[in-house]
Amino acid sequence: MSRRLLIAVLAVGALLMIFPFVWTFVTSITAGGDVLTTPRLIPDKAGLDGYRKLFEVLPFWRITVNSFVLAVVSTALLLITSSTAAYAFARLDFPGKNVVFVGYLATLMIPMQVLVVPLFIEIRAFDLVDTYASLIVPTIASAFGVFLLRQSVAVLPRELDEAAFVDGAGHIRIFLRITLPLIRPALVTYGLFAFMSSWNAFLWPLVVIRSREFMTLPLGLASLSGEYTVQWNAIMAGSVVSIVPILALYAVAQKHIVQSVAQAGLK
Repeated sequence: MSRRLLIAVLAVGALLMIFPFVWTFVTSITAGGDVLTTPRLIPDKAGLDGYRKLFEVLPFWRITVNSFVLAVVSTALLLITSSTAAYAFARLDFPGKNVVFVGYLATLMIPMQVLVVPLFIEIRAFDLVDTYASLIVPTIASAFGVFLLRQSVAVLPRELDEAAFVDGAGHIRIFLRITLPLIRPALVTYGLFAFMSSWNAFLWPLVVIRSREFMTLPLGLASLSGEYTVQWNAIMAGSVVSIVPILALYAVAQKHIVQSVAQAGLK
């Protein structure tokens, strides 16, 4: 009985989690006039008007490519900076290491809203407003990424490093040949989080981007909401398109994510 109850609870929870995605898709194929009427899971007039509006009102391919390039570059830079810093904090000894690490982690308590103004002043001082650099530069380091990867590096046996030192390897070779392959599940998991964060970023692009040339997908979808009218079917169509890359990445990285969680549980 308890097993059946558990399955029923999980099924209800799964339906509640899936419903917003189903509702988003249904709304995206619902005719504009019917969106404001009584909600229905099966629309009377289904069509692709919402998807057509995306390309008529917005340079949709351009802003999608902007978001994709920004997410890929930002994720790659975050993986490089976070993994190297994690190795340094976990394996190297230098004065004040613990103090620096604690101070670095303390930045996690500062919300992005507090940093927007000083970051904007700094970006404007370097004349980078409304450029790709203004979107990428503030995202190349993450205290959360360093903390997450440091924990993965710290639990690796030091005997592996000592054996490599005996064979004449240095820190760079150990990092590239031993450490990175062993923490691959954590790298993939953090890479997915970083990609999602960059792909869905709204506040910072809203502050530093002025032209459509550098507009990202969240900004483009927000522009469909006017002062007096909201093109809900177009917004939902854009949301459906924006969900697809995340689902594809999760499907590819699922094995590594499960492995990372399993390793964390064993530790």
